[in-house]
Amino acid sequence: MARRPLPRILSSGSAQIARSRQVARTAADSATDVLHPLIAITRGLRQLAAVAGHKWAATPKERRGPTLFLAAACFLVVALMPYGPLIALIAVMAAAAWKGRVRTPVKTGPDEAEAGRLRALYEALVPYFSVAEDPAPLFAHGGEWGKAFSDYEFDDNGRLTQLRVTYPAYFTDGETESRARIEQLLHAKSGRGREYLFTWDEEGNQLVMSVLPALPTSIAAQRFITVPGESVLGFTDHGAVRRTVPVTQGGVTRDAPPVVWRTGPRSTEPHLLAVGEPGGGTTTLLRSIALQALQHGDVLIVEGSGTGEYACLTGRTGVLAVECGLAGALATLEWAAHETERRLIAANRARQAGHPAPADTKRPLWILLDRPSIFGHLAAADGGTDPQELLQVPLRHGRAAQVTVVVAEQFDSVDSLTETVRTHTRARVVLGPAAFEQIESALGTKPHTTPTPDVPPGRGYARLGTGPVLRLQVPATPDPYDEATSEAHRQAVLELLPEYPDGTEPAAALSPDPEHVSVPAPVPAEG
Repeated sequence: MARRPLPRILSSGSAQIARSRQVARTAADSATDVLHPLIAITRGLRQLAAVAGHKWAATPKERRGPTLFLAAACFLVVALMPYGPLIALIAVMAAAAWKGRVRTPVKTGPDEAEAGRLRALYEALVPYFSVAEDPAPLFAHGGEWGKAFSDYEFDDNGRLTQLRVTYPAYFTDGETESRARIEQLLHAKSGRGREYLFTWDEEGNQLVMSVLPALPTSIAAQRFITVPGESVLGFTDHGAVRRTVPVTQGGVTRDAPPVVWRTGPRSTEPHLLAVGEPGGGTTTLLRSIALQALQHGDVLIVEGSGTGEYACLTGRTGVLAVECGLAGALATLEWAAHETERRLIAANRARQAGHPAPADTKRPLWILLDRPSIFGHLAAADGGTDPQELLQVPLRHGRAAQVTVVVAEQFDSVDSLTETVRTHTRARVVLGPAAFEQIESALGTKPHTTPTPDVPPGRGYARLGTGPVLRLQVPATPDPYDEATSEAHRQAVLELLPEYPDGTEPAAALSPDPEHVSVPAPVPAEG
């Protein structure tokens, strides 16, 4: 049996219906836009009428008569005033429009997703903040997280940026292991890849976790406002130090909080040790220190890697030597040891004679060693002396002789440093990605923040003696002869380099010989 075709109205009806719906929706949207003021006024009149009805219902019966009389009197006064009804109508319409406006709802608490995150975090902390003997536990499975959490803030992605945790008084917050477990848990549950600061209030039994903003990496090498004997290692968080210095960043001058390292006879941390992974920024730190030290003193540089990272300083005024070979390193450090002894003897004789110390004993001398462990391996293979052994005199007596030693080494070679180097370098810096154990081993204590696995060069931590651990970002001080260096950073470093003694740039400065030895002749002591 042949099937009869559907009527035309049924075959094309669906498309017409969809088109009609679209036209109707467009017309409704246009009408809503045009009639929006009228809709708002109508909504406001309805709300004002509802408020008036509630007020009338709440008015006692004995006061309704006087209220009606007062309202009628006001109405009569308005009706008899010139333009009174028009003014009253405009006032009522304005009040209705204000009352009926669409208001953006104010967020007064966490939404469902944020509340879920807080509830999950609360449940994760229950095993650490509860004991079976507690009759009214603050943390319990299925308990109310609002009693323990406060001051919580979230970012646009719904991740916690700040949280205040109230914990029971019996929690062992004085033990480092207990605090580390809580910090590790909060770090894992709140989202990795960010740096968190944990502030413990043992008296109030509260822990504040906050996300730290990234330190700026756009501060390049420049002349910092410091006094002789001060070196800016880098910059840290606002509020971590009490001092700021003006810096130029992106063509704009602003104040930044520096990490200032003080050297000299009155310094309690006269020598520094910087540790990091390859590419972490230890060489950049030594180059930055050298540029600052050349303003008021002389510099000796011993580079174990032999890659020519300090070629821009070769032959400059104040740079006594830049050595990349074992023989040159031994000769340079031997001269530095004799120079330290000479300064001590000259200053002691002048003091005994009642005279001020000679001027040549007051000029600071800086000894910068980059990866000395390489020379130690070479010396052991040849059966010679480890250059680190020649640092005993400058390290032990350098503070009184205005001699400062800075050593940079990688984590995999820290064990090859001698006991004298590790004992007398009380100022410590850790740069690049590092684990908690590595940071604690280098600085002597764990930081209050969580290190991230991916950090820019020059980012790390600094600790001066027994002071607090500070976040650190070293100023960008690249090698100006490196082709990968940006033009802005290249010019910034070149402007800080001292001139050559004869005013011309020798060809050896552009391609220095790694075995070149340039050691100044020692000044013999009198007598």
